[in-house]
Amino acid sequence: MMPTIQHPYEYDPKYSKRAAYFCMEFAIDQALKVYSGGLGFLAGSHMRSGFELKQNLIGIGILWKYGYHDQVRKADNSMDVLFQEKSYSFLEDKGIIVTLNIDRHQVYVKALYLAPEVFGTVPMYFLTTDIPENDYLARTITYKLYDSESTARIAQNIVLGIGGAKVVEALGGVETYHMNEAHALSLAFHLYSKSKNIDEVRKKIVFTTHTPEKAGNEEHNINLLEKMGFFCGLPLDEVRTLTGTWGDMFSHSLVALRFSKIANAVSALHGEVSREMWGEFSGICEITHVTNAQNKTYWQDIHLAKALEENDDEALKARKYRLKQRLINVVADQTGKLFDPNKIIVVWARRFAEYKRPDLIKRDIMRFNLLVEQKDLPIQIIWAGKPYPTDEYAKSVFNHLVSYTKGHPNCAVLTGYELGLSAQLKKGADVWLNNPRRPREASGTSGMTAAMNGAVNVSINDGWIPEFSKHGINSYLLPIVPSELPIEELDNQDAKNLMDCIVNEVLPTYYNEPAKWLEIVKNSMRDVVPYFDSGRMADEYYTLYNK
Repeated sequence: MMPTIQHPYEYDPKYSKRAAYFCMEFAIDQALKVYSGGLGFLAGSHMRSGFELKQNLIGIGILWKYGYHDQVRKADNSMDVLFQEKSYSFLEDKGIIVTLNIDRHQVYVKALYLAPEVFGTVPMYFLTTDIPENDYLARTITYKLYDSESTARIAQNIVLGIGGAKVVEALGGVETYHMNEAHALSLAFHLYSKSKNIDEVRKKIVFTTHTPEKAGNEEHNINLLEKMGFFCGLPLDEVRTLTGTWGDMFSHSLVALRFSKIANAVSALHGEVSREMWGEFSGICEITHVTNAQNKTYWQDIHLAKALEENDDEALKARKYRLKQRLINVVADQTGKLFDPNKIIVVWARRFAEYKRPDLIKRDIMRFNLLVEQKDLPIQIIWAGKPYPTDEYAKSVFNHLVSYTKGHPNCAVLTGYELGLSAQLKKGADVWLNNPRRPREASGTSGMTAAMNGAVNVSINDGWIPEFSKHGINSYLLPIVPSELPIEELDNQDAKNLMDCIVNEVLPTYYNEPAKWLEIVKNSMRDVVPYFDSGRMADEYYTLYNK
């Protein structure tokens, strides 16, 4: 008999319907390294705000033994990938073990409990197969987040979906299953295998989609999925009929849209893109949007917030200066370069991916060299971010930037972009760069937490930015370049617009009009809260989708 664990705090009556939030990664605290990037940052903020609102909500994730990866340096300072074993004394073993069939083998899944008082989250359960009851192969399923081997990825999805659903049932069940991305889709087949009523399944599932491109949405061969046990033993013909999948490739996102009562994109613009992208397919649910947000309590420096609230400009400037000095110490420690807190610090930091264009600012290398070498309006630039461990192109861009910055004392590339470094960069930056190819960034929430800490966004008009940005008032917005252009031409125009903005607007304002710059900083801090605080987001999810 499995123990039923009661919700450990008294929840607000308006959030009384019990829900479970399934996500492959959660960025909750620097000490718990079970995330890769933005999806995890968003999920972590949701769990924190769910706790602050006292929602009847639990989180279901996976305990990755080796995390995503540790980003380290080789002897020449280029990037290396380290998979280092992690252990966490603050997770509790409550004796919850469920069994699954994966690739025709019985696999045991243990759920370890994260209590709300540890990091200020809703109750959370992290699943692991790395227990003595399993053989070696089964134990490796929960070793590495987003394993690049396809059968391992499918097994991970089964653990999250079916394993997570069984853990939820062991805890007494829920009324709503919230899938943050489609990784947990197998839970729908588990529910259907019990009820044999797809309409009843749809009443229980809501789905958040984050990826605005078909190519970025996970697909696997349907025969391999069936062999691995993804469909809970359902005959393949029945699966095809239920899902409308008649070819060999099974789209997780498309089927999630067909199996959910409602789905949401993560910004207003992403909602438009998603409805256009999936609109040609039959049988999908309504796609709305809930704009992403981040948890102010966790991310915002309390002294900056107090200075803003009291309209104490001198305190605000003094605190920002001190935070810049702290970031400068990190740069010095990692690179041996000593930045100047009296000069502007521009930061590009997020997951390294080709479409996010980390090196766009230096696309016109001659103009960029003039920029970083000028003395009258000096600039200091920092890059940081983790590529996927097997993304050789992204790693080559990272290493190229490392090589380039060796010759420039005012340019640096930092490693270890996790929650801790992310917070330091946002608190120490004067400018936060965001330059993906529009409209490929579904949300791009890093700019929210940067704005909370007095960093001014310089951004492509994508993701959450159209709902926030007022050019020259609370941020700097680059002109929209038609996305239909050839990539080469699009990147050239965006690079020119970015450089024009920095050279002609950002630097002159920062150095020549400090009062105006401070007003932009303050407007940015005021405008980002409360709408882009995750309390609003968690409330919307609950009230709109947990009916």
